[in-house]
Amino acid sequence: RYDFIVEHDVKELGAHTLVCTALYSDNDGERKYLPQYFKFMVANPLSVRTKVRVVKETTFLEASIENHTKSNLFMDQVDFEPAQHWSATVLRGVDHQPESKQPMSDVFKPPVLLRSGGGVHNFLYQLKLSSDGSSLPKVEGSNVLGKLQITWRTNLGEPGRLQPQQILGSPIARKDIELRAVEVPSIIMLEKPFVVRLNLANQTDRLLGPFEVWVSQSESLDEKAVMVNGLLTMHLAQVEAFSSSEFQLNLIAVKHGVQKITGITVFDTREKKTYDSLLELEVFIDSQ
Repeated sequence: RYDFIVEHDVKELGAHTLVCTALYSDNDGERKYLPQYFKFMVANPLSVRTKVRVVKETTFLEASIENHTKSNLFMDQVDFEPAQHWSATVLRGVDHQPESKQPMSDVFKPPVLLRSGGGVHNFLYQLKLSSDGSSLPKVEGSNVLGKLQITWRTNLGEPGRLQPQQILGSPIARKDIELRAVEVPSIIMLEKPFVVRLNLANQTDRLLGPFEVWVSQSESLDEKAVMVNGLLTMHLAQVEAFSSSEFQLNLIAVKHGVQKITGITVFDTREKKTYDSLLELEVFIDSQ
């Protein structure tokens, strides 16, 4: 009797046939040929369902993994390998263990248990597009986020591996320009002029501008809490591709308490394009 083990990764689902062939010689020296056929079905031990959600400039990937086998599975690895120009961070629940135990738990981290017959575990990843990737033109395949690498062991220690198809996400719609606050006074007094310093960034690969900047007066004067103090319209020079320009807004507050600075509008005079709702600031107005 001769026992041996042969391993082979099965990558296709459905019906399979294993052919075992023995070649031997009998006592008379005649060569014999003996085949045996073993039919079996191959099904996915796991099912992986993914959801992709985009919140502002951040993409969240939720992966739900379900165990379809009759054995408990111990997940050694459930890693997300991001595509080029993406970064990924796994988001975990709050660990309530004492701080003294946390370093040891990182070293001896137990595998995730998926119980037999439908055990489910959810994984959440935060994906961010790098600054280098934000300047790339949209080409075929640019909406590929990455792929999952999943490995596990059964109760008897038998290993398993699954690599689902690449995960696709909706391309993030980026605006041509971005407006952000660089400096806002920490103390703003009622009916006293103050200055807000802003940065206008060109996020395209072409020259933009010149620009006109104003604060929209969509609200009535009775409802407006923060108003422009001085020229109603500012003129800004052109901004080179992937560059930025800083400017100041002179404002005055006419209501105290927590107020919002809204309605900052940027108009490209060359392309005749208006950019609004770019920035909303919340400030506290002191009446003393």
